[in-house]
Amino acid sequence: MRTLPRYARRRLRACVATCIALAFLAACQDNHATTDAHARFVLPGASASASDGSGGTQASTTGGDITLEFAGDVHFMDRTAKLLADPATAFGPSITPLLSAADVTTLNFETAVTDRGTPQPKTFHFRTNPSAFDALRAAGIDAVTIANNHILDYGRIGLTDTLAAAKAADFPVYGAGSNAAEAWTPWVTTVRGTRIAYLGVSDVQELASSWIATPNRSGEAIANDLTRTLDAVRAAHKVADVVIVFMHWGTEGDSCPNSSQKTLAKQLADAGANVIIGAHVHTLQGSGWLGNTFVAYGMGNFLWYINSWSTETGVLRLTLHPGTDEPYRASFTPAIVSATGQPVIATGARGAAIAKRYASLRACAGLTATPKP
Repeated sequence: MRTLPRYARRRLRACVATCIALAFLAACQDNHATTDAHARFVLPGASASASDGSGGTQASTTGGDITLEFAGDVHFMDRTAKLLADPATAFGPSITPLLSAADVTTLNFETAVTDRGTPQPKTFHFRTNPSAFDALRAAGIDAVTIANNHILDYGRIGLTDTLAAAKAADFPVYGAGSNAAEAWTPWVTTVRGTRIAYLGVSDVQELASSWIATPNRSGEAIANDLTRTLDAVRAAHKVADVVIVFMHWGTEGDSCPNSSQKTLAKQLADAGANVIIGAHVHTLQGSGWLGNTFVAYGMGNFLWYINSWSTETGVLRLTLHPGTDEPYRASFTPAIVSATGQPVIATGARGAAIAKRYASLRACAGLTATPKP
């Protein structure tokens, strides 16, 4: 049998997922708060060409529009651990069609995949089993960053198991590795001729000195090694048309990025990052333009074990128009973390309120509605 192209397979999965979702909706019409058709809100003024930083468009001329989606923190603990009883339905019927519809979808996977190792000297410890990768794939997620403050919760043994489980599942992870070279190596994927590089980096300082990858030690990419981090962005810029950095950073519970986030975002943008996505603070933070770089400082919790800080979340979509001067567009689909821990698309007045608040967060983020050279 002839293998379909990657993006064609995505569209086929999206159609199947949509049919499943519609069947679910028909059976649950009395639960309109979680089953109404979703609305995607275009962020005011959020458009710009995918620039290489010098005025030229980097993208390939061989394809059409490319859609990239991003979401926040995911793990499988307590109430969400139960969802792995059926990995195919773990994320639920509300959000899966949306995640499956994009050409590439990625988020922050905040857990070790291991049943070994020693809990590290910290308060919270997250771990799960390899079926988590089946759940991610079934939801339409293509790759995950594992550069965060939980990937080594069970030490280097836990990290080794996580990397081995991802390899066995043939599921791409980025942001950690058996040494520094691997940890700072991007995941690169090609969509209709356009090469897109994803780097994962953490700027959370808890145990950073012992968790950071070195030339001779496994670990994760941590922004404490700023030279290596910026060099990795520059190197990715040479081999890819679009460079995306997924950061783990910020002050927990704060809807506005702190000064460290803003400083690092400027450094990443200057090094050649086209897109910067953030997670970690358990609440949404603003998005917009930093010069010619699109920044979304915080995507909030997404599939989460408790209702911590905020249940407001969503999916950010960037639509690129490679090979043209046509602007690309940012849109945001609001959602809430439900009682099961699954993200459910927010509709009606609730969805509009979340989208309005999300758009308002651009001001304290210091970002602009349109790109500026």
